[in-house]
Amino acid sequence: MAGADSETDEGIQWAAITGVIATVSVFAIAQGLSYPLLSFILQRQGVSPAMIGLSAAMTPVGFILSSPLIPALARRFGAGRSALTCAALSAVVLALIGWTQDVYLWFPLRFLIGVVTNPLYVLSEIWVIALAPPARRGRVMGVYSTIISAGFAAGPLCLLAVGTEGWPPFLVGISAFVLCGVCLASVLPRLPKVDEAGHRVSVLGFVPLAWLLLFSVIVAAGFEQASLALLPVYGTHYGIAEIRMSALLSVMIAGNIAMQVPLGLLAERLTARSVRLVCIAITILGCMLLPLLIETPLIWPMIFVWGAVSYGIYTMSIIELGERFSGSTLIAGNAAFSLMWGVGGISMPPLAGSAMDVLGAGGLPITLGLLCLALALASVVGRGKA
Repeated sequence: MAGADSETDEGIQWAAITGVIATVSVFAIAQGLSYPLLSFILQRQGVSPAMIGLSAAMTPVGFILSSPLIPALARRFGAGRSALTCAALSAVVLALIGWTQDVYLWFPLRFLIGVVTNPLYVLSEIWVIALAPPARRGRVMGVYSTIISAGFAAGPLCLLAVGTEGWPPFLVGISAFVLCGVCLASVLPRLPKVDEAGHRVSVLGFVPLAWLLLFSVIVAAGFEQASLALLPVYGTHYGIAEIRMSALLSVMIAGNIAMQVPLGLLAERLTARSVRLVCIAITILGCMLLPLLIETPLIWPMIFVWGAVSYGIYTMSIIELGERFSGSTLIAGNAAFSLMWGVGGISMPPLAGSAMDVLGAGGLPITLGLLCLALALASVVGRGKA
């Protein structure tokens, strides 16, 4: 009888994990659709590339400024109620963006969509971490990272089906946020209480508890955003056609999507910290090989592995976060992850771009390599301290 109860509890646990991952995957599709959609609309309006980039930056600014508020929000209103409210508000704000179609009004609205989607993303990730059985956390977080990446990649594909004009693409995004709320509501009774009272840790108070993990998130985010933004520019230095560079970026994203589960399984056999060090080392090697292989056929497997291990730094950090923290501290830690992802994503592309202005195309792999080298050194020196 006890065995049957145990099997029932495990079934409920896996059903809850599936529901939360479905929630986040729908969220990722909506987010992945909105970025290119709004850029296409502004481009048709004749808005300058600099203004388009500045407009897009409002969403990660919303992530950064809302992150410190998430622990207090979860304590005050409950994690479930907060996440459901954010799903509804996300749909409303996206509808307002579709209704206004004005570049200047989009600045505060895109900031707001960053503010209201961030708690939904953070709290969903916390539930996945808390639900994942410790012995299988690596594979669960690997599946989670894979589905998130696939969702973001699927967003732009939706535009191929519905186009970028009028209300249809916005209705897809709005419907996705509504479906996100429906998925979450269906599993809410099965989700663990991650907003319990007790020892309260602020986002900034969490930093000294796991500064190395947070530095890893900055590196992973900065690497991803700088690569996506500047690899096409890097390719033009070698006279490589835009279509080839776009294909290389697709292969890089494919590596990210395909390899997170194998990396998670490896973390179960070894440790997340060890696998993270391996990912950092291979990422540095990729920075060294990029100038040597960019014009050869070997660039294709290299860029696939590069995409896998560079994002694997983040996946391993999330696994280790779940191993080390729980409850309100986990909420603070995950909100800190979101904050540092925004910091890395905003700061690294301009830094790497400036390095390319000074050093030429080589400024990109040099900047990314030095950033990863700093993380490798910090990981070795700080082993056991953070």
